[in-house]
Amino acid sequence: MPRPPKMRKIAFLPHLTFFKPAGVPLKYLQEISLGFEELEAIRLKDLEGLEQEACAVRMGISRPTFHRIIVQARQKLARALIEGKAIRIEGGNYRLQVGHGRCETGKKSNR
Repeated sequence: MPRPPKMRKIAFLPHLTFFKPAGVPLKYLQEISLGFEELEAIRLKDLEGLEQEACAVRMGISRPTFHRIIVQARQKLARALIEGKAIRIEGGNYRLQVGHGRCETGKKSNR
């Protein structure tokens, strides 16, 4: 039996959690689900420009785990953009950081 995944620390929850191509009715679109920890990885690496080691430390995970998360997140975003799919940001295995060092348990998905 595998070990349960470690909760990932995130410091950001988006106000908007759904994106779709303009001009296409939702009923014609497939969706891709992006977890909150995947969004956090993109935010830290691509928006803040941190090195993977620093990103991993902020999220409380190993560098190889961070690498797997960021690769998966980028693949999902690329697929959505190239294939014209909607993106829903939801779920994951995370703890929301509040203040300095305190965390609150976040939603867990059954993935």
